[in-house]
Amino acid sequence: MSRKKTPKSKGASVPAASALAAANGPRLACPRTAHPGPDAPPNGPPQANRPSLGGGSDLYDVAFKVMLVGDSGVGKTCLLVRFKDGAFLAGTFISTVGIDFRNKVLDVDGVKVKLQIWDTAGQERFRSVTHAYYRDAHALLLLYDVTSKSSFDNIQAWLTEIQEYAQHNAVLMLLGNKVDSAHEHVVKREDGEKLAKEYGLPFMETSAKTGLNVDLAFTAIAKELKQRSMKVPSEPRFRLHDYVKREGQGNSCCRP
Repeated sequence: MSRKKTPKSKGASVPAASALAAANGPRLACPRTAHPGPDAPPNGPPQANRPSLGGGSDLYDVAFKVMLVGDSGVGKTCLLVRFKDGAFLAGTFISTVGIDFRNKVLDVDGVKVKLQIWDTAGQERFRSVTHAYYRDAHALLLLYDVTSKSSFDNIQAWLTEIQEYAQHNAVLMLLGNKVDSAHEHVVKREDGEKLAKEYGLPFMETSAKTGLNVDLAFTAIAKELKQRSMKVPSEPRFRLHDYVKREGQGNSCCRP
């Protein structure tokens, strides 16, 4: 389900909130894996029992590329490990070098949806590497740390990069991570909700440690991508913002 990327000029300013809202609004230490190229896995018409990429034994019908982006230390790797393996890397600071990925197959309304989830390095020195991986991403989860004001302030810079390098119709979601932290939450939930509403993004607060809303975030993305790719006329339209608002725990979600 590759889509042609709309050319964008370099050095673009932060996209207007109305532009992102239109695109995303109502329809919206770890073992390393051998890295294929930055392109997303092939999609197109659903094909039952397609063998899993990356040597796994899981079968799937459709596959999508999802990227985790945000500053270094916001918990991207821990979030991925929690979702993939149901584990938490307690007491360990994990810093992704360059880029890494893991696969997981979800059953979405009887369809096996494979998510190839890319964990990107947040450090500035790796930006030129990770930019190439934006091109064919079908969805991006943008994370900040609720105990780090700087990670929240940098969200607009990350949105600029997404606007420049990613597909114009990629699914976006904003996540405020580490809500379990004993440290003071310098970024209030209302701040995240306000920013998400400004840019038309679904929003949740998450915790890789407790698992709060982790599965929900990826499941919501999988449901949205599955419906976009299959478009079954008899199936009710999936509304990402409504789903996140209805299912989110802790009432930490919003919609424009």
